[in-house]
Amino acid sequence: MLERCSYRGWNNAYKLSNAIVELIVTADVGPRILFYGFRNRENLLHEVEEDAGKTGGSEFRLYGGHRVWVSPEVERTYYPDNTPVEVSQHGNATRFTAQPEELPPGTNLRKELEIELEAMSSQVRITQRIRNNGTRSTTLAPWSPTMMGAGGRAILPLSSRIAMDKDHYLPVGVFGIWSFTDFADPRWVLGTAYIQLRHLPNPQGRFKEQMGGIYNSAGWGAYFRQGYLFVKRAAVISGAQYPDFGCNFEVFTNSDFIELETLGPLVEVPPGKLVEHVEHWWLFSGVPGGEDDAWIDSAVVPRVEQTAAPCE
Repeated sequence: MLERCSYRGWNNAYKLSNAIVELIVTADVGPRILFYGFRNRENLLHEVEEDAGKTGGSEFRLYGGHRVWVSPEVERTYYPDNTPVEVSQHGNATRFTAQPEELPPGTNLRKELEIELEAMSSQVRITQRIRNNGTRSTTLAPWSPTMMGAGGRAILPLSSRIAMDKDHYLPVGVFGIWSFTDFADPRWVLGTAYIQLRHLPNPQGRFKEQMGGIYNSAGWGAYFRQGYLFVKRAAVISGAQYPDFGCNFEVFTNSDFIELETLGPLVEVPPGKLVEHVEHWWLFSGVPGGEDDAWIDSAVVPRVEQTAAPCE
């Protein structure tokens, strides 16, 4: 079901819902998916209170929720998305198309979210498109950060651990670190099979922010908070050049929220052409809490296996 509604000061928002979950997308700015949760329950996404209802202006605002971004992270990544969005229906999918980024300092990009909610499950297909409206080719990677609520933890799977032998001389993945990445920070939980990054409202480490990325051959990441599990998947393209030294999944946190992010490969986009990046989301409830790899294996992985990598 799709219905137009008002939400937190924006009069032009859209609710997509079925008997299980609902999403709310603002079309006064963005587009941003600001709400994803079970019906009549809490929002699993983070919302920036001071940005609620705001529109216009040249200042970039986070707003909250899920957004379409551009990697590498440079000035054009922060082009403000503060103007109204076109909304159209395409079969079972609803398309939210931002205005072209033409105002100085324009990027000549046009971003789009197309959202399709399954009729009888929590699964959502989110197709993100970035079109080059300029006159020159540009190289970029689509980037999909999802801001999750405070108090949870992000989980990323590592490649299988196997003892060194003649078939295992070469590395099986990468870990991207930033100048503010500090593994002595207690928000990191580095296990044998998984990496976790926890959100803490009053972090005690050297830096307020923490960030890391991996090449994730499994193609899934998760977020857990108080019995709820959010899972997102994105296709892994073997041999592709991913940004940030080869990362296709990244996590970020500060004192306010935590992000679970996927990235597409770096590609050259000619004038008039677009690049597309697809994510699939699921929600689970009643998931027992825990801390270590054994907990992830027993409580998280069985839910992830229910999602089974969808065909793109």
